[in-house]
Amino acid sequence: MGQSNSGEGRLGGKVVVVTGGARGIGGATARVAAEQGASVVIGDVLAAEGEETAAAITADGGRCVFVQTDVSQEEDCARLMAAAVEHYGRLDALIACAGILWGAFQDVDELDLDTFEHVIDANVQGMFLSVKQAVPHIKAGGGGVILCLSSGAGVRGGSSSVAYGTSKAAVHGLTYVIQPQLARHNIRVHAICPGGIATPLKLKNVADGARSQGLSPEEAVANSRLGDPAGVGKILAWLVSDEADYVRGTVSTR
Repeated sequence: MGQSNSGEGRLGGKVVVVTGGARGIGGATARVAAEQGASVVIGDVLAAEGEETAAAITADGGRCVFVQTDVSQEEDCARLMAAAVEHYGRLDALIACAGILWGAFQDVDELDLDTFEHVIDANVQGMFLSVKQAVPHIKAGGGGVILCLSSGAGVRGGSSSVAYGTSKAAVHGLTYVIQPQLARHNIRVHAICPGGIATPLKLKNVADGARSQGLSPEEAVANSRLGDPAGVGKILAWLVSDEADYVRGTVSTR
């Protein structure tokens, strides 16, 4: 069994699991956390991209392993959290970024049940299972942090997808319920609502929106003016740190 990173940095000595960590906000967060001294375990269904991200972090001097994970499956979530303890001796934080956006630009009476259920399974059930399996390990270490990626969609406003907006509202509700439960165990919980960020998920959504209006998807993507995932990654890494101990509740970003 390996030892947790004891090097310099804001997150030195901390062990962090990042779901959806192969790319997008999760990938950027994994990189930032490793740069700041954390030992990182990436969980993602995307095996090739997850291995590539972990290898890049390691090549840059960070500590990172990848575990292929479908967060909608409890066995996968349990194996992911156990891997953090097996490799690095503990688990201090879960940054749950895994999610999908399907069914965009379809009215509620056009959306098929399979699509709706698949989004709920990934985004809501996956969040629940990730948190459920992380909590015992974080408790065992005396406390830590759980960050649940929600969205302005379903929280402050609408969404291009009925399924996605519904799922993110549910994630936000989940954090409200578990915050007081886990506070008793010295576990700080936040819902994070990023703005428009240039992730593969969002860029595809922008392109799909243009197509639905008969416009050029290439031009729409080029003019999207979306934020850099690394900017959100820096906020998430800071929230895991001891410096953020006085922050509570929902955190919104650009």
